[in-house]
Amino acid sequence: MRIGLIAEGGYPYVSGDARLWCDRLVRGLDRHEFDIYALSRSERQEDEGWVPLPAQVSRVRTAPMWSAEDDGVVYGRRARRRFTEHYGELAAVLCAGGGAGADDASGEAPVTEADRFGSALYGLAELARDEGGLVGALRSEAAVRALEHACRSRGALRTAREARVPDLLAVAAHLERALRPLSLDWYEDDGLGAVDLCHATSGGSAALPGLLARHFCGVPLLLTEYGVRLRTHYLAAPDSSPAVRSLLAAFHGALAAETYARAALVTPGNGHARRWQERCGADRAKLRTVYPGMDAGRFAEVGESAACSDPDSLVWVGRVEPAKDLVSLLHAFAEVRKEEPKTRLRIVGTPAGPEGAAYLGHCRALAAQLFPDEAEGPHRVGDNPVSFEEIGAPDIPNLADAYASGAVTVLSSVVEGFPIGLVEAMFCGRATVSTDVGAVVEVIGGTGLVVPPRNPRALAEACVALLRDPERRERLGAAARARALELFTVEQNVAAFHGIYLEIVSRTPVRRVVLDDTGEPLPFAVPAEAHVPGRWTERPTRPTPRNGPPRPPGTPVRATAMPTPEGAR
Repeated sequence: MRIGLIAEGGYPYVSGDARLWCDRLVRGLDRHEFDIYALSRSERQEDEGWVPLPAQVSRVRTAPMWSAEDDGVVYGRRARRRFTEHYGELAAVLCAGGGAGADDASGEAPVTEADRFGSALYGLAELARDEGGLVGALRSEAAVRALEHACRSRGALRTAREARVPDLLAVAAHLERALRPLSLDWYEDDGLGAVDLCHATSGGSAALPGLLARHFCGVPLLLTEYGVRLRTHYLAAPDSSPAVRSLLAAFHGALAAETYARAALVTPGNGHARRWQERCGADRAKLRTVYPGMDAGRFAEVGESAACSDPDSLVWVGRVEPAKDLVSLLHAFAEVRKEEPKTRLRIVGTPAGPEGAAYLGHCRALAAQLFPDEAEGPHRVGDNPVSFEEIGAPDIPNLADAYASGAVTVLSSVVEGFPIGLVEAMFCGRATVSTDVGAVVEVIGGTGLVVPPRNPRALAEACVALLRDPERRERLGAAARARALELFTVEQNVAAFHGIYLEIVSRTPVRRVVLDDTGEPLPFAVPAEAHVPGRWTERPTRPTPRNGPPRPPGTPVRATAMPTPEGAR
């Protein structure tokens, strides 16, 4: 079958989110054909280029989410009226709090509000298809006026009514960026309309092309979320005004609810994400949990030997940033040293951006304060029992060696989605001590110790318990490795998606007859349901433009089409 894989800020670029699992999925399903539709997040990401693409990738089309040139489209009076109508309706839903799923006692958005949001969203998409783009209209004064009118209306929430001009401008700018996929020219018969299935690798703006392919061409949509975008929005931009936070939360909530409602299936990456999706209106019958697939091969040697270079060491591995709460870890280690003076702590990782670099400096200063010069003893690391190291050092040449360098692996985060570092430690057969955040309990499954976050004393007591009991460490490490190999490998991930693809396509009404080189129908192009007579088996027709000439070729947002992977490279 032919899969349209939609990614934002990741595959096929060298850097970005979900890059590795997308690449492993495409390579693992080599019997299928993939068209990649990628939304980039920065010019730097585009300049870094793509990863090598396998032969089953037939083409790649890209568009930037970080910039959009003015499309130069000038709407006539009727088109301006359509834009004001649809944008005003969308703004009215946001100002009423519709779609966010937080104000309804049942945890679901009112049906009428969801319908209004979907009608407005697809109305804007149809306008872009008929007239040639939305970039200029979304940046226009008319958009800000429509948003202001909705905020001042009688049905608006109090926080929306309190919005001032800077708030309105900020919300309008955010909506313009989020709705840029509506202006792309991907939704034709030679684009996403030609695939058998759209697979969106995240929610939010990345799901919009899949929603529009379903709306215009009847292509079924599969949504995968390893981190729920609505949750990410709640954690971001805490300094924004209440009006901005309220309106943007309503938008992301309504978009999430619309995506969950229209998707054929939704695959959360863990139970934590699944609970968020259900809270945002996802139907339980559509949910299939699929854990991320990770390469266990590079940890095999360490995991099989279960050797430890220093039985008196704790090791932390990851990106250095405030959410990892290394401050609590350092205070916990101070308690550990009181009980086990020989213990050392190895912090292995690189800072995540400027904020991470500043946090690393703060942690270094705290370590120097908590542990002044200790020059005696065989476990001395410089003048401090705490060492800050990076992968590639002489004694830590690779990631597996980092986990092998300590008897116990510690995770001290206060915010975590799916704890990849924890799974890596499990592949290595390490005993672990973790904080109860995100999907940690689900991943560990009883093969490690879990303590409350921001509780240094509890973290210290758990570490001391494992340091004093080598046999318990060995049992937990073996059980953790067995669990990881059963649930979190690339093979189980690829097999799960292969079955899900077949399930969706087998129950999707035929849209066209696809023949192979011998003239025979291709498998899954004509499912059994297609033989039932009725209008529903007919191919949907493209809606006729309401006014104006057909849309000229091209897209207002810069896009690049590459016919083959070789040409792309």
